[in-house]
Amino acid sequence: MEIVREGYTVSRLAKMAGVSVRTLHHYDEIGLLTPAARSDAGYRLYGEVYMLRLQQILFFRELDFPLDDIRLILDDADFDPLAALEEHRRLLHERAARIGRLLKTIDRTIAKLTENDMDDKVTDEEIYAGFTHEQRQRYEREVREQYDPELVAESNRRVGNMPKAQWQALQTEGEDVRLTLAGLMDREVADPEVQAAIARHYAMMNQFYPVSAEIYRGLGQLYITNDEFRAFYDKIRPGLADFLQPAMAYYADHTLVEE
Repeated sequence: MEIVREGYTVSRLAKMAGVSVRTLHHYDEIGLLTPAARSDAGYRLYGEVYMLRLQQILFFRELDFPLDDIRLILDDADFDPLAALEEHRRLLHERAARIGRLLKTIDRTIAKLTENDMDDKVTDEEIYAGFTHEQRQRYEREVREQYDPELVAESNRRVGNMPKAQWQALQTEGEDVRLTLAGLMDREVADPEVQAAIARHYAMMNQFYPVSAEIYRGLGQLYITNDEFRAFYDKIRPGLADFLQPAMAYYADHTLVEE
C-alpha cells in the first residue's frame, strides 16, 4: 500500500459522509472500500476516487442492496458511474412517491386520533398502511411459519386491543429509540447510554408480547440474519443492525437474567 501525505482521514471522511468510523473500517475489512494509501503514521487516507465510490455505496445501501452485491457491481469492469447515478435517481423518485403515500396515511391517522374516537382500536388496515396487499400476506405467512404460535397469537391479541393513541405513541417511541441508538454506534455496547436506549427498546417490544432473555437475544440475532430486518435498520444508519445484536445480547445477559 502506498505511503502518502495527502487525502482524507477515515474520521474526516466518516464525518463528511454521515457514517461512522466503524462502518468505514468494516467496508475496508470486506474489501468494499479499501484505501490505496496510508499516511506516514499508518492511518488510512482516502482520495477523491474513494469519496465517489463511497457515494455509490451509500446510494446502493439506501436502495437496500446487500454489501456483497454492491462490491460485485462496483468492481465490475463494465460498471458505468453515470448510468448508475441516473438509475439511482429514478429509483429514489419512485421511493419518494411511495414515502409520499405513507405520509398521507400517517396524516390521515393523526387526524383520526385527534377526533373523539381516540379509544377505538387500531385496525389491520392502519397497521399495514403503506404496504401492498402482497407484502402484507407474505409478512403474515412468514410470521406464522417462523415464530412461536403462542407469541404470535399474544402479539395479535395485544395489537388488536390497542387503542389508536397507544399504537401511534408506540410508533413514535420506536422511531425515537432507533434514531437514539443510531447516534450511539461509536460507543461500546456496555456504555450506560447505549444500555439505557436498549432498555427502552426492550420495554417497547414487551408491549407486543412477553420477551424473555432468550427471546430478546434471538431477536437481536434475527436483525442480522434476516435480510429485510438488516435492510430496515441499516437504512437508518449503515451498520446499525450489527450494532444492535451485541447490544441486545449484552442487555439480555446482564440485565434480564438477573430479573
